[in-house]
Amino acid sequence: MKNFLLTIAMLLCSFTCFAQIVINEFDADTQGTDLKEFIELKTDTPFFTMDGYVLVCYNGAADSAFDVYYTLDLDGLTSDANGLATIGNDLVSPVPNRYLPNSTFQNGADGVAIHLGNPSNFPYGSVATSNNLIAALVYDTNDADATVLMELLNVSTQYNENENAASTSQSIQRKADGTYETKPPTPGANNDGSGVVFNGLSIVVNPSNNIFEGNTISISFNTQTAVETEFSFNYTLQNGLFTSADFSGSLSVTMPSGANSVSKIIQLVDDTLNEGDEVMKIAIGELPANYIKLSDNVEVRINDNDFIVHPWGTPINPTYGLVSSTAPNNYYASLEGKSGAVLKQAIQDIIANPNVVREHNYGDAYDILKEADQNPENSSQVWLMYVETPRSKIDLQTGTSGAAGYWNREHIYSQSRGGFIDATSSNADGINSWDPTDANDILAGHSDAHHIRAEDSPENSLRSERNYGVDYNGPAGSQGSWRGDVARAIFYMALRYNGLSVVNGNPNSEPDGSIGDLSTLLSWNGLDTADDFEMNRNNIIYTWQKNRNPFIDFPTLANYIWGPNAGQNWFAALSTTENEALSVSLFPNPAKNQITISGTTSDSTIAIYNLSGMQLYQTHFIGTTTIPVTLASGMYLAKITSDNKTAVKKLIIR
Repeated sequence: MKNFLLTIAMLLCSFTCFAQIVINEFDADTQGTDLKEFIELKTDTPFFTMDGYVLVCYNGAADSAFDVYYTLDLDGLTSDANGLATIGNDLVSPVPNRYLPNSTFQNGADGVAIHLGNPSNFPYGSVATSNNLIAALVYDTNDADATVLMELLNVSTQYNENENAASTSQSIQRKADGTYETKPPTPGANNDGSGVVFNGLSIVVNPSNNIFEGNTISISFNTQTAVETEFSFNYTLQNGLFTSADFSGSLSVTMPSGANSVSKIIQLVDDTLNEGDEVMKIAIGELPANYIKLSDNVEVRINDNDFIVHPWGTPINPTYGLVSSTAPNNYYASLEGKSGAVLKQAIQDIIANPNVVREHNYGDAYDILKEADQNPENSSQVWLMYVETPRSKIDLQTGTSGAAGYWNREHIYSQSRGGFIDATSSNADGINSWDPTDANDILAGHSDAHHIRAEDSPENSLRSERNYGVDYNGPAGSQGSWRGDVARAIFYMALRYNGLSVVNGNPNSEPDGSIGDLSTLLSWNGLDTADDFEMNRNNIIYTWQKNRNPFIDFPTLANYIWGPNAGQNWFAALSTTENEALSVSLFPNPAKNQITISGTTSDSTIAIYNLSGMQLYQTHFIGTTTIPVTLASGMYLAKITSDNKTAVKKLIIR
């Protein structure tokens, strides 16, 4: 009898210990790209440790089989004095007790649940279950009820976050009777406003942007109300490549009694290293029990002032003839005198040669683009093709596709049309790790850098798989500096891979290996001719893939395949330079103390670079002008720009 009573007591204790958590608040749909999602859990008692529990997210759609799409182990998570614990994105305020990746929660109809167990008990793709279920919420944003999921989770009601037509500004919140309502979010606080009120601490940085090495910044720590008792805490700034060698200043803060703000001055070190832009992260250490963090892990962009400037221009300010092709001698010799199908095959035999050409992973594409699409005016940036603007290399999209302010990889020959969606690994393994490939290896098109460009994430999503000219013509206000680049990339793909083609019109989106519009692309190829930027990227990709884009080296070659010269014999001598360069004189050359520039009549610029590409001098002038020269003896490059035309001259200083 005693053993029986002991067993009953243990079961009751077990039930009590594992039945104290409810889903108190949930916000899946937030403004923009869902970067402020959170789930708030509430325990019957404060400071309850959630070891042994797991958060499980379920699909609610029938075609997803009501399966698990995300899990999070809750071991180590403890509720606060109000019995609350918040799990959310890094933009949620107050700061969550545990972070979620951005855009984790689906907007519905779907479900979230708390179970006993570990993530291994709920593998991705497994069917929803009520086994060891502690709490569950099935929700939507104006979607039909996920009745099967509700049955599987023993839930009788599905709650609509968009009940008040304000899903992005309201959350689903539990009421005292156990039902839910929608109203403005209250993460980290009881839904009815009761309970312990914490004093929130926030971070303010001044200046907050355009900060360069060598400058100072002020970091202010502010409380919502004046503090009653003095307290101290520490903070850190290190983050990845941004280390203690990059700054000086105190990392200890004391908030005096009666104050609600204290500031620290940080001196940024001005080194001489070309490290690229870096991100400083302000992370607050442990605070007293009656304080919470309203902001934390605040990222501050530190711009490197030691970037390299190359003498050639950007696509919107192009130069020609400064960057030479690195194609080996006789690389294209086999094309001479050929025409029609024979010429096409001869091109493919070069650019898809299985004994030479290499296939890399999709993850390697980012490393290739950081070099091939580098902004000539700032080596810390990449040039974004369609939107015609630079962006820091560190603003690389890591979360939701289409996130504003970030860049990603744009497939010019869209993956869906080519039939190579996600065909290679996203793990970068470097230039020395590669697979052999040939013309039939269509899956290699997924990672072929000749048609992958750095692009603004929202614009990349907007272009999607749309055909050029007949459907997609770039963002409003585009100068079209990318159009010839696009044409030549597609021409390359159509010859590099069997099964791909470029056609007239607006072919549908089936993965049938066709893309359009051919007539538009032929026109773009002639109007926007290959410049130094494009030749430089062709050279860089050649070092990785061991093949070149022949339509960059010889833009008129496309006319002999698809255009007005189709069927005629091709000779390299037929390729002409179709750009208009600036006609200008620079003398004396060699020079000693001064140089004179003539040949321009409007506002002009001269910039002088060393042979490593670093800009040493720049000035504006109008008409014939003599300028002093104070450079050391040697050879330099002088880039003269006027009326959107450019000339690059070799300059020798005695």
